Amino acid sequence: MSHLPALVTLLTVLLLLGVTFAVGRARGKYAIKAPAVSGHPAFERAYRVQMNTVENTVMFLPTLWLAANFGFAGWAGVAGLVWLVGRAWYALAYLQDAGKRGGGFMLGMLGWAALLVMASIGVVRAMLLG
Repeated sequence: MSHLPALVTLLTVLLLLGVTFAVGRARGKYAIKAPAVSGHPAFERAYRVQMNTVENTVMFLPTLWLAANFGFAGWAGVAGLVWLVGRAWYALAYLQDAGKRGGGFMLGMLGWAALLVMASIGVVRAMLLG
């Protein structure tokens, strides 16, 4: 279980690759020339999925590793898997219909919130115990 955060990190990179691929595919399919970020609604959904995933990853990865390094490696990995499942659900739903992304968003945020709690407890405990 102590290596689960590393696996989650690799899977996160694959998720980022997947959403990047979806944007590239949509660019080609709907003839959206770079650097444009608007045009066909399906392209715009793919682009927002990518940007939202990148934005969330910026908060997720440091929190994952803080929780893992300050005493919660196994649980951090589990919470990270919850985040990943939520983000994948979010991405797939959003690509189909933006209105259906809520469930995946909430699951991802639940996983991230658990990591934030673990990271906070771990860091504060380490500071107090010196």
